[in-house]
Amino acid sequence: MKPLLAALLLALVGVPAVAHDVVNTAFVPNRAAHPFNVRDLVMMDRVGDPQLSPDGRYAAFGVRSTDYAANKGVNAIYVLDLQGKGSQPVKVVDKGGSARWSADGRSLYFLAPAKGVAQLWRLDLGGKNGLNPGRHAAPVQVSHTPLDIDDYKLSPDGKRVLLSYEVLTDCATRACTEQRIKMRAGDKASGTLYHKLFVRHWDTWANGRRNQLFAARFDGKGQLPAEPTLLSRGIDGDVPSKPFGDDSEFAFAPDGKSVYFSVRIAGTTEPWSTNFDVYRVPVDGSAAPKNLTAGNKAWDAYPVPSPDGRTLYYLAMKTPGFESDRFAIMALDLVTGAKREVDPQWDRSPGSLSISADGKTLYATADDQGQHPLFAIDAASGKVTELVGDGTVDGYSFAAGKLLLARDDLKRPADLYLAKADGSDLRQVTRFNAADLKNARVGDFEFFNFKGWHDQTVQGYVVKPVGYQPGKTYPVAFIIHGGPQGAMTNGWSYRWNPQTYAGQGFAVVTVNFHGSTGYGQAFTDSISGDWGGKPLADLKLGWKAALDKYRFLDGNRACALGASYGGYMTYWIAGVWNRPWKCLIDHDGVFDTRAMYYGTDELWFEEKENGGTPWQHPVNYEKFNPVDHVKDWRVPMLVVHSSDDFRIPITQGLGAFTALQRRGIPSEFLTFPDETHFVLKPHNSVQWHDTVNAWLEKWTAKDAKR
Repeated sequence: MKPLLAALLLALVGVPAVAHDVVNTAFVPNRAAHPFNVRDLVMMDRVGDPQLSPDGRYAAFGVRSTDYAANKGVNAIYVLDLQGKGSQPVKVVDKGGSARWSADGRSLYFLAPAKGVAQLWRLDLGGKNGLNPGRHAAPVQVSHTPLDIDDYKLSPDGKRVLLSYEVLTDCATRACTEQRIKMRAGDKASGTLYHKLFVRHWDTWANGRRNQLFAARFDGKGQLPAEPTLLSRGIDGDVPSKPFGDDSEFAFAPDGKSVYFSVRIAGTTEPWSTNFDVYRVPVDGSAAPKNLTAGNKAWDAYPVPSPDGRTLYYLAMKTPGFESDRFAIMALDLVTGAKREVDPQWDRSPGSLSISADGKTLYATADDQGQHPLFAIDAASGKVTELVGDGTVDGYSFAAGKLLLARDDLKRPADLYLAKADGSDLRQVTRFNAADLKNARVGDFEFFNFKGWHDQTVQGYVVKPVGYQPGKTYPVAFIIHGGPQGAMTNGWSYRWNPQTYAGQGFAVVTVNFHGSTGYGQAFTDSISGDWGGKPLADLKLGWKAALDKYRFLDGNRACALGASYGGYMTYWIAGVWNRPWKCLIDHDGVFDTRAMYYGTDELWFEEKENGGTPWQHPVNYEKFNPVDHVKDWRVPMLVVHSSDDFRIPITQGLGAFTALQRRGIPSEFLTFPDETHFVLKPHNSVQWHDTVNAWLEKWTAKDAKR
């Protein structure tokens, strides 16, 4: 969950779902058959956050549509009767999100603004003959606070709620934080004096506020008190973590008397520490939080109590200072204090964790051989079973012997699917973008394996261009993924979606080189200290393997492009492997590895990847430094870098563009003053894609000349 935009206004309707129900006077969808393009992409309805009602009959979920004229996304909440034949999703909240069922299954809680502040609301759906989403009562605001609620979680019995607020920790009340914010805004002196890092993180300058965890009890009228109870008292850290933490980082004990949360204590080491720990605290705040995982100096997080309250499951890494280590599933006996690893034989890193009602089965998603399935893990033996495989499982919910999940793949965005709890009888239950996908043609894809570095098996995939005809050849977009500990998987994306290139007549080739996730932890670890070594070998061998296998790829009309680590690799190959490429496109890449250390926000990443600091190991930072090979650059390059990218600062992109211009190499520089490491605003996304596609088309045209 993330804070809702203050500009959202609450409105409620009860109508069947239709695609793009936000009216856009500045954008008319193309209803004729056509190749998929960025305008199709930005207007897709984004389905997610599936939540089964306790009896398993109803699905609540979120849908983000695009108001193109206003240049923003709009979040809504829908409910679907899973038993009704031919039933359609009903929109129950027009502008709001993070829907959660009440304990009795008759109401939905959600976050939406009230007078510009994100508050908690309740929507009663009950009728005389069961739920009636189409004829519900007006929503009731249940919190009344001066600060946005960022995240929340209901207690198992529905009597309490956990709330996360961003506050000044030296303030006794949230009203104090509000007053201090107003005072600062009215101060004519604009300077800020910092005493420690973080000075800025991801896209935000530090303002002294921390995400803190509170608990509150609903009164007889279902209202929350003006001042909830602070649970993270004395914790110098963020609950949930910044910048992307959510409600999976805290949980109620089954009896509701205790709360578990994970946090990294900041102090003066926050930018170079990954030492998160799991804490327990009484729900009434009567005692200070107790660290349950102090012995592990690496990452412990995402607590999930067993239904009987005896065991706490959580995810834990073993290597301090490493954010891409394998997450193991740990079990802590809350009576004896004994710990054990549940899944030592499973060489994958879970990205989520939940538990069955009987406590016998754990559930998690993880990258696996180019897919992102949902797995079941036996809590006693650690045996792992794949429940739902092909494609990407984005979210899931279990109740009453049923499984509801959001699922997508390389050819279609997410929709909801319903299955039995064991993953059988899987069927699609929503079709939000069906009409648009029928009109917007996409390319077929195929995974392939080849012998990479040291003859080890490496995987990649190829996407055929829309309108592919056997016997013809096509220009190629060779996409290099970021991370670097990530992967190009069988999933839909709203950034770097291969179908946007396939729709322009390009074939797409991508390689999950050494360092990628989903192929075992040793494969992932192998990139550390070797950014320009094994991955480059894999890219070279993968490019050759693709050309040998797929004769429709025109190797003489190909461009390489990538972002973040993919951008680093683009700068790297500009100097050391530039012969195959007609052009290069670099988005937010690392141009100078040494300067990168001193400009980025999270130092643990740089230190782990380079074996320490630049003054301790200067040779490591220079071993694969693109800036040292500018003299060998020759290929035309488009550079994209945005002002609010604090992960890889804009000076990296400006430096590369300066080098290109000074060398006399054809080049362009695209920058956004209001974007971060990602380009997210609809109009900016369209401009980004149009600029990138124009660069690709210019240099891969059959008569292109430099």
